[in-house]
Amino acid sequence: MPVRPTAALVTVLAAALAATSLTACGSGSGSDPDTLKVSFKQSTDNSIKVMDTYLADIKKQFEKKYPGKKVDLVPIKAPDSEYYTKLQQMLRSPKTAPDLVYEDTFLINSDITSGYLKPLDAYLAKWPDWNQFIDTAKAAAKGQDGKTYGVPDGTDTRGLWFDRRVFRRAGLPADWQPKTWDDVLAAARTIKRKVPGVVPLNVYTGKPAGEAATMQGFEMLLYGTEDTDGGTTDPLYDSASKKWIAGSQGFKDALAFVETVYKEKLGPDVSDALDPNFGTTVRGELLPQGKLGIDLDGSWLPQDWLPGSGHAWADWSKQLGLAHMPTQHGQAPGKVSMSGGWTWAVPAKAANPGLAFDFIKTMQTKANAQKWYVANSGIAVRKDVAADPSYASAQPGIKFFTDLVASTHYRPAYPAYPKVSTAIQEAMEGVTTGDASVDKAARGYDEALRQATDNHVVHK
Repeated sequence: MPVRPTAALVTVLAAALAATSLTACGSGSGSDPDTLKVSFKQSTDNSIKVMDTYLADIKKQFEKKYPGKKVDLVPIKAPDSEYYTKLQQMLRSPKTAPDLVYEDTFLINSDITSGYLKPLDAYLAKWPDWNQFIDTAKAAAKGQDGKTYGVPDGTDTRGLWFDRRVFRRAGLPADWQPKTWDDVLAAARTIKRKVPGVVPLNVYTGKPAGEAATMQGFEMLLYGTEDTDGGTTDPLYDSASKKWIAGSQGFKDALAFVETVYKEKLGPDVSDALDPNFGTTVRGELLPQGKLGIDLDGSWLPQDWLPGSGHAWADWSKQLGLAHMPTQHGQAPGKVSMSGGWTWAVPAKAANPGLAFDFIKTMQTKANAQKWYVANSGIAVRKDVAADPSYASAQPGIKFFTDLVASTHYRPAYPAYPKVSTAIQEAMEGVTTGDASVDKAARGYDEALRQATDNHVVHK
């Protein structure tokens, strides 16, 4: 599953909720060698049952294939940031550790470093299907020790969703494709002027949105600045010196874009933007109801509009258009995307690791993987699925977002990244609320970056 919009990390609440989850796990995965405990992230939207439905089907297949074995599905219903906290609490003890967990690629290296996960190389070596997975997806689940700790279940890309109904009223083209950031802002200003009552442009921001702010918002801007040199270098991390980058003009330019969106009231009200569940509102209400002009967001949105989702929207592809996010000034390569995704990992303290990997193999047959990609509006990481014509035509938008993989970027997969991400969110929140200028927010980020990375910083 792609990285979803996240909520604030409220430690006390998260810990309390974690305790509830732990109680639900009983005496932990070690209580029964024939029972496999599978923990996963359940949508905070009660009407979205995509993951629940998929896992129920895999459970049925697994129990039929392995007579006498039972699968106990342990959902964790929480926004992403709280999910991460609860999951880490579960992983600390053999009494509470499940046998299989759903890990976001942005956090997996932090959990690897903490010793929470088991390397899977011995299992992968005996699994022929592992050769079908694309290298970039495999790399996302690798530790700095070179070992692999998770099996990816898809990736994602990001772009601009725009409402053709709103564009028609604003006099904007139905085949809109901005070439620069200024083009995006110009369209938002036109919508504000000509279509009152509609949010012109959504850019996720601030700590309550968590990684959604960092990845859907800030990094979609930062990776399109001049500092990327046409996509050949990383504006967050300098691989030559193995240090994080501070003081870059690209960082300030990305912050300035966010500041402009909220200062000119081109975005949602600040109180809405800083609501931890705003992403659910965007997908479930604003877009379907024609109340949002442009949304900088991910490839997975259509899963919320499928039949049975509670927000079924059969003709979304007629009413919404798709455009790639342009680079800052239209410089090469002209478009920007970020990719992440989720993996299935086996806790270091799992009681039944072999059985857990058997469950992964059941999930990741070609047929089951393809079923999941389509249901989840995900991007295939198996080469055989990506080459299947029925995959590309299964849902509107799949081809558009799959084609963005060629120009996408991946976050620096290092243990410090979650702290770096939080520092980005704080800088964004400062310019969103107006509590900090761009320069002040950038200085605050640089200082937070030094602390988060133990001063492994290079100034640019």
